[in-house]
Amino acid sequence: MTDTQQWWRGAAIYQIYPRSFADGNGDGVGDVAGIRARLAHLRDLGVDALWISPWYVSPMADAGYDVADFRDIDPLFGTLAEAEALIREAHAMDLRVIVDMVPNHCSDQHSWFRAALAAGPGSPERARFHFRAGRGESGELPPNDWPSHFGGPAWHRVIEADGTAGEWYLHLFAPGQPDFNWDNPEVREEFEAVLRFWLDRGVDGFRIDVADNLVKDPALPDLASVPENGRSPVHDQDAVHDIYRSWRRIADSYPGQRIFVGELWLADRERFARYLRPDELHTGFNFPFLQAGFDAGRMRAVIDDTLAAHAPVGAVPTWVLSNHDTTRHVTRYGRADSSYGFDRRRLHGTPVDLELGTRRARAAALLTMALPGCVYVYQGDELGLWEVEDIPEHLIQDPAFHGTAGADPGRDGCRVPLPWEGDEAPFGFSPDATTDPWLPQPPAWKDHTVAAQTGDPDSTLELYRTALHVRRAEPALGGGELTWLDAGEDVLAFTRPGGFTCVVNFSERAVDLPEHHERLLASGPLDHGRLPSATAAWLR
Repeated sequence: MTDTQQWWRGAAIYQIYPRSFADGNGDGVGDVAGIRARLAHLRDLGVDALWISPWYVSPMADAGYDVADFRDIDPLFGTLAEAEALIREAHAMDLRVIVDMVPNHCSDQHSWFRAALAAGPGSPERARFHFRAGRGESGELPPNDWPSHFGGPAWHRVIEADGTAGEWYLHLFAPGQPDFNWDNPEVREEFEAVLRFWLDRGVDGFRIDVADNLVKDPALPDLASVPENGRSPVHDQDAVHDIYRSWRRIADSYPGQRIFVGELWLADRERFARYLRPDELHTGFNFPFLQAGFDAGRMRAVIDDTLAAHAPVGAVPTWVLSNHDTTRHVTRYGRADSSYGFDRRRLHGTPVDLELGTRRARAAALLTMALPGCVYVYQGDELGLWEVEDIPEHLIQDPAFHGTAGADPGRDGCRVPLPWEGDEAPFGFSPDATTDPWLPQPPAWKDHTVAAQTGDPDSTLELYRTALHVRRAEPALGGGELTWLDAGEDVLAFTRPGGFTCVVNFSERAVDLPEHHERLLASGPLDHGRLPSATAAWLR
């Protein structure tokens, strides 16, 4: 693997959701063997690194984000030896490997939490988590008013060893995901050891789940008691920055350049930038861009704001259109309201024009790849896959669905196993299938398999392959400056160093292209030399 300093500043990073990428043993669930078998697809696609969502030992209460052992691979996905082989094989193909780190919480099956339950109130074991007595006459009410992201209160009451109802523990997500107490030095020491464990195995970086939520106000005050403009009691404490500085020192002690990517839920530009200072995280996910929808004004505003937020600390932006938690953007862009607010209830099931959504998605892909910084591709983006919104309820596994009694449709629709080849399910996902894939694939995906699109110059897969290879070859792309051009209403156009120009037509009419001497790539056919609606072009 080529050792390039600060490789991540212009990287294209591909997110693998292991359960749904490729199944190597035929049990209907994706695994490490499946990833190893499909590495050539990622090499040929032209990405620089893989981000692998959690593959650790887990009871799968939240699809692996409830970790029972941070130092081993769940048998559902394979073995630690297979994971080590995957890292070596990826490196041999010049692909770096980023693994998910979930420091906010663990599984209720983690050895520490089981010890905490057994040890009882006031014990050192419980001090690793947030255990509190309840409120009310007999402790029957939660300790505060914090809600869980998956519905209901963020507290669960335990039954003590003597059979009585006892203390409550904090879980910002599912009840099976108790939050760690990051004020406890044992928690910090444990995660530093976990970090070293994976660095010793050659990983190239970490994507940090819920990166700004780790340290809570020790008083655990009610949200209702926090002033409107006050600091939230559940994130952005100074202690969080100390944690990441210590992690950076550890990673920087290893040869080569490692990357830390934070999942940051901070709307304030200044607070966001604090996490991206030179001795903390390298990058943070850019959720406002994902949420903007296919709208020229909103996208330009987000791009300008993003560049301005990163500039004071010299950090590079990230650009992403979809991930394992969001409705796929082919579907979002095919709706009358193409914005996204993480409230899946608002637009789920509303009419979708997939042809329009696909054209917009292809144009948006060229836009993201032309912007300064690094770009993320969620598995299936390169195939033009859409959200599957008709999964039978008895097959849905997402706790967001079950925790809200179905009011939240959940995230399984963007996690349906990928189609690789063939005319019927499982479309090569499980080459030696002994059972159906863990989620059903739409029959219409037969035209969207890797095999069906390979070699078709008009396919979304070949568009991505070409765009990623051009992006890698163009010195102007990746890091660097951006200069806007005046291209008229509902058209975004900008130049990058060396004469590279990107134009995206958000309007309903065809528009003239700016003066150029070479067309490098377009997301769709031109209309007598003009750029049609929902189309993007790269020019020189």
